[in-house]
Amino acid sequence: MLFTAALLALPIALSAGLEKRDGVAFFSPTDGGGSMLDSSAGLGEPLNVIISGLSSPDVLTDDGLLNWANSIGFSTECLGIHIGTPQTANLGDGNGPLNEIKVIRQDFGNSETGTCLESAIGGDHFRYWRQNGPTANSGALFLAVSHEEVELLSYYDELVSAATGTTSFGGVTYSTTAEAVTGLLEAGSAGINHGIAIDGIVQLLTITIQ
Repeated sequence: MLFTAALLALPIALSAGLEKRDGVAFFSPTDGGGSMLDSSAGLGEPLNVIISGLSSPDVLTDDGLLNWANSIGFSTECLGIHIGTPQTANLGDGNGPLNEIKVIRQDFGNSETGTCLESAIGGDHFRYWRQNGPTANSGALFLAVSHEEVELLSYYDELVSAATGTTSFGGVTYSTTAEAVTGLLEAGSAGINHGIAIDGIVQLLTITIQ
């Protein structure tokens, strides 16, 4: 009898530990008082890539995102060391401004030490935040993608190009589609660090594990 009761209680306990998401690709941060610019050095960087909350759930975890990033030529920071003040973003989900979760850098084909080269000579990198607050829980990941030392209107292009299609790493295969979304960011350089103009397009990536 006790064993049967324990079995009946088990699904309830497991369900309580799962995060319930709202089943949408993302919520616009501005609808909840947030911004599509992070806060950095008095201005901001655009949150120019969103990984859809409709992606495979494992991709939306920190470990899953890193494995996907490895599959497109990115990895953790050089020797695991972060230099500089963390940037913050408000995704309008009720969590308020939060520090970046992590910075992921281009690894030039070496997932162990290649990001040290990116830190030295420049390249692509991104920092990210998760939209999972009480008022807008999409689970989507908002990325601020940038390229060191280069002024580009759409400096997420290299990352999106590398991601689109089929990639794999660590025995996991991904299929990624990209959709250009307008109306979330304004084109131009207003409020952008270093006065770099942007094209106002946000790339929405939907990543599915095969």
